[in-house]
Amino acid sequence: MADAKPRELDVLIVGAGYAGLYLLHRMRGAGLSAHIHEAATGVGGTWYWNRYPGARCDVETMQYSFGWDEELQQTWKWSERFAGQPELLKYANHIADRYDLRRSITFNSRITGSEWNEATGRWTARTEQGEAISARYVVMATGCLSTARIPDFPGLKSFKGRTFHTGWWPHEPIDFTGRRVAVVGTGSSAIQSIPVIAEQAAHLTVFQRTPNFSIPTRNKPMDDEYEQGWKTGYAETRKEARRTRTGILNRQSPLLAMETSPEERQKIYEARWETGGTSFMGSFADLIMVKEANDTAADFVRAKIREMVKDPKVAELLCPDNHPIGTKRICVDSQYFETYNRSNVTLVDVRNAPITHLTETGLAWGEGNLAEFDDIVFATGFDAMTGTMTRIDIRGTDGQTLKDKWEGGPLTYLGLMTAGFPNLFMITGPGSPSVLSNMMVSIEQHVEWITDCLSHLKGQGMPVIEAKGKAETDWVAHVNKVAHKTLYPQANSWYMGANIPGKPRVFMPYIGGVDAYADKCDDVAAKGYEGFVIREPGRVAQAAE
Repeated sequence: MADAKPRELDVLIVGAGYAGLYLLHRMRGAGLSAHIHEAATGVGGTWYWNRYPGARCDVETMQYSFGWDEELQQTWKWSERFAGQPELLKYANHIADRYDLRRSITFNSRITGSEWNEATGRWTARTEQGEAISARYVVMATGCLSTARIPDFPGLKSFKGRTFHTGWWPHEPIDFTGRRVAVVGTGSSAIQSIPVIAEQAAHLTVFQRTPNFSIPTRNKPMDDEYEQGWKTGYAETRKEARRTRTGILNRQSPLLAMETSPEERQKIYEARWETGGTSFMGSFADLIMVKEANDTAADFVRAKIREMVKDPKVAELLCPDNHPIGTKRICVDSQYFETYNRSNVTLVDVRNAPITHLTETGLAWGEGNLAEFDDIVFATGFDAMTGTMTRIDIRGTDGQTLKDKWEGGPLTYLGLMTAGFPNLFMITGPGSPSVLSNMMVSIEQHVEWITDCLSHLKGQGMPVIEAKGKAETDWVAHVNKVAHKTLYPQANSWYMGANIPGKPRVFMPYIGGVDAYADKCDDVAAKGYEGFVIREPGRVAQAAE
């Protein structure tokens, strides 16, 4: 059982996923009183909520794990190359227990609002139950993919069968045996769940608007020799990963696709395809920058899809043709494309014949098409990067809400803070590498930077820090400039907010690389937190500089 909620804190942490857990551990080490409020009944964040069939990590788990405790990384054993959700949740629980974190976590406690008091230099946050928490600092460890996008199809509530969302999956096992199932969406969670559901269902119908590129994981049980290869010199390996663009050691090739012969290029793609995983995009250094180079990789994957899917018409529907490969989060799968060879699986293309409504017994699309289902699974994604934070009534120095400030797109300095909201930090916020990186590496870097920052403030006896407006404007401009040097903005992706009707089309994560970003953060700190105002309460005007 968690301790009673503290009335006053140095640090309120919102969210008990991997980020919140590590931050709590570091805050204790820094001598700051900290407490987590978590909406769920347990720790784990993403891996608490995403329990859909086939849910697993898309980064190898020897890398998708913490590296800040040598004993932890040496003693923990992963059972698979790409761990599944149950094991990833077990890992989060192990961390909570190993570092005695639960006594500083209140579960079933959703933060609904927080208001800054300039006179006291403190935030007052409120929970869904109406309880108040006073904190000097608030850190949003709410994750980038935490607010599931619930479709607003007409008739949604009239459907008499079972409905599910992959991002809010029930905790009890769901049996699809003998049932007629629809899956709406073909993003990452759909690509992982469809093969598993197909093995149970009497019939599975997949409704696809946008086909996605996916690479086989080649997942397998963890090999002792492979594991020890990582654990020998793990600390140095972690440092090396932090000096890469993505925070993932995938052996990025220095070769350029367009300076490589077609025969050699084919061999390299084949080798990466057989290795499996997202390292495929490391085949050449120019894939994300040069359309002609990208086309060679996209053509290779489309050819593989045509090989795997027996029906040529279905294969063509599954071949992505409206975005460069990698500009939407590239998926990894276990027998996804082969699943369409099953006699109990049907693919419906709704790009030009969209879903119109639900009925009591099923789903309608296009001009008069109607099918009956027992279950509908919505794999319709998330209000990514900003959705969770803008749903909380966060009010800064002038009473402005964060939602209003971000109406035209998220504005941050380094993805860590936003001007006008003193002492409010974000972990892997918009404007940081976050979802374009190994999240564990980005979480560690942010948590450690925030810890150092708060220790600095404590040492200086200056309790308030706030991003300067100009620093924020300059950073947002830089984030966009770097993004538009790549092919990423060519895709209508959730990186751009394109999956949410009415959401501004702004490229939200920082694509400049984990290494370059960390260097910038370190440089800012070394220069006395350049771009921030460090002050006493009541001197808000300085932040306008």
